[in-house]
Amino acid sequence: MVSTANTGTENIVELRDLKMHFPVRRGILKRVVAQVKAIDGVSFSIKPGETLGLVGESGCGKTTIGRCIIRLYRPTSGSIIFEGTDISQHSETELRPFRRKMALVFQDPYGSLNPRMSSGDIVGEPLKIHKLVSSKEEYLERIAELFIMAGLSPDMSDRYPHEFSGGQRQRLSVARALAGDPSLLICDEPISALDVSMQAQIINLLGELQTKKDNLSYLFISHDLLAVQYISQRVAVMYLGCIVEMASSDELYSNTLHPYSKALLSAQPVPDPFVEETRSRIILQGDVPTPLNPPSGCSFHPRCPYAQERCRREQPELRDTGNSHLVACHLVT
Repeated sequence: MVSTANTGTENIVELRDLKMHFPVRRGILKRVVAQVKAIDGVSFSIKPGETLGLVGESGCGKTTIGRCIIRLYRPTSGSIIFEGTDISQHSETELRPFRRKMALVFQDPYGSLNPRMSSGDIVGEPLKIHKLVSSKEEYLERIAELFIMAGLSPDMSDRYPHEFSGGQRQRLSVARALAGDPSLLICDEPISALDVSMQAQIINLLGELQTKKDNLSYLFISHDLLAVQYISQRVAVMYLGCIVEMASSDELYSNTLHPYSKALLSAQPVPDPFVEETRSRIILQGDVPTPLNPPSGCSFHPRCPYAQERCRREQPELRDTGNSHLVACHLVT
């Protein structure tokens, strides 16, 4: 199997055959009767200053990957190499120095903010936790800098989350995430709860921050393929806990190889009415199988219009088809 991850310490983060299986318990004794295979052998890397887009349907494991990297979940097996150190099985105490260097921007810009804390205290909380300031004056100055970086006025620091619009709350989340001066920002559906104009503002803000801050890397998790295309240098497509295709953004969108990736792209609306009317749609049959009992062979074969007998028996390897374009499909040569 060809690994999607680069070797060496030049990567900010590298996943090696990562698996996250959640036990299903039943009965009075809570015995484990099954495993939900949320992530089932994922490998990739992100370099300093790079944005990797992670796309796929709901329930495919995108969010679980982000939470494993930041170690909200302890993975079942595999490695998470962060800045040269495997943190996959670190204790909470061992993780503390690494937690400052990675941050998570959640999907819900309101539910992720404490309604009882002022916006200044929300943004400044990581400064206190990681002891990054030595005086109250330095603390207030740093909060003002973070507000400005996120496109907010420092005068808003005494307001509470309910006094902000949705877009402003997401900017507040970004400011909080930047407080620890991280090298990796995991953006978990950061624009899905916003209207179109606010989505564009947050995407532009993330792009500007990456330009201003040296070696800031993003894992951008989204189902919005246009946003992913705009912000990402590379894109990975997930299906049922596995990566089925990965390539540079330009390569993947211009030369899509996997049948699932083609179906995803065909479902994305196109702003040009003429193109929208003339292009063909790929309608997948059936529902996504449950990760509790994934199908044998290629996990996509029950919905694939091109599936053959080999697809039902053998799981395809993720292999390089040229130009660093990786795909897991028996039918792609």
